[in-house]
Amino acid sequence: MPRIARGQSNSSANGKLNVAVIGAGGKGSSDTDDVARLGENIVALCDVDKNTLAKRGQVYPKAKQFQDYRKMLDEMGKEIDAVIVSTPDHHHAVAASIAMKMGKHAYVQKPLTHSVYEARLLRKLAKDHKVATQMGNQGSAEKGLRRAVEVIQAGAIGSVSEVHVWSNRPIWPQGLDRPDGQDPIPDSLNWDLFLGPAPIRPFKADVYHPFKWRGWQDFGTGALGDMACHTANMPFRALKLGYPTEIEAESSGINKETYPKQSKIRFEFPEREGLKALRFWWYDGGWKPDNDKAERVLDYIATTKDRDGKPRERKLPGSGCLLIGDKGHLFSPDDYGAQYFLLPQKDFEGFEGPSESIPRSPGHYREWVEACKGGKPAYSNFDIAAYLTEIILLGCVALRTGKKLEWDGPAMKAKNAPESTQYVKRIYRKGWEI
Repeated sequence: MPRIARGQSNSSANGKLNVAVIGAGGKGSSDTDDVARLGENIVALCDVDKNTLAKRGQVYPKAKQFQDYRKMLDEMGKEIDAVIVSTPDHHHAVAASIAMKMGKHAYVQKPLTHSVYEARLLRKLAKDHKVATQMGNQGSAEKGLRRAVEVIQAGAIGSVSEVHVWSNRPIWPQGLDRPDGQDPIPDSLNWDLFLGPAPIRPFKADVYHPFKWRGWQDFGTGALGDMACHTANMPFRALKLGYPTEIEAESSGINKETYPKQSKIRFEFPEREGLKALRFWWYDGGWKPDNDKAERVLDYIATTKDRDGKPRERKLPGSGCLLIGDKGHLFSPDDYGAQYFLLPQKDFEGFEGPSESIPRSPGHYREWVEACKGGKPAYSNFDIAAYLTEIILLGCVALRTGKKLEWDGPAMKAKNAPESTQYVKRIYRKGWEI
């Protein structure tokens, strides 16, 4: 069996990883099951909700149960090789950084972090501690995404000047203020641990836990943070986007509590590695590119049929990605980049494209497990995933600051808006400092 890389526990045997799960419910449940199906040992489950722990404990009866991941890592550090972090966004970097500093490999759900500063920190920690990492943007493993990167970089659509990415999110409440009063905290929930690094606030039933936290600025990163690590992944890689120089957001209205119901964010990227400057647009809440930008996509959609064999309406799907080049367009109609189309189709009849240059994936979770055991880094390891997350979360900074940001990427600050600093790096509650 292959040797398990740095961070090997005293008790791991037969080349199997001993994995601890932080955030056992929701997406954490499928993350856990997918890693367990590869034959790895699930040795600990951590969740702030005892009901979730009890349910998942039935699936993994040998796993020790905790509500506080700090206590879990302190007590079981020598028994753990790797962690899965699938908590609300505001816990991602805190949990991962503790584990990584202990030499534990880390799989962290998207968005990798809650803030720009945290993304850069996790990227550094992965390098400094030489641990195997991966972010949970599963589309990275899709053949279609990797092929799209090859095709774009081979020049099939020419020089790209615009990218448009849109999402059907949010599908949770946003654009609302904090409710008055408080409700009794359920016996199963440790509310203080749910808050973690975030400021204290009263518990309200069916407002934050278990799913509606995504729209709240203290806990989530809105539609942009939730989905752009998926939908913007392919163009980020293909176009080597790097740091933007300017970010400006408009929205349906934002307060100090939640992200807006709708937003549109413009990123300006300079020339880089021989590629021309380009403009990147993000849309959510039902806003989409104007029809004149998406005309070729609309024409293509009008030629297709739905599952019932009926012609589709000439309108954009709920989510998608469009790259506009001077030789053609590339359109991906889903969140993960699994499919793409070169437009107009008549110009690409018989197109075979370049030879394969990016290795195909053995499976999203297997990539990480093999990396933990000394194999090559996963395609969405933190060196690239943290970079992608950092750039995406600049949109959240622009939304919350409320003004155009002139961005200095290396210095991680807006040259014209010092007030944005509070959104680049947040203040952590005592006991949860990173």
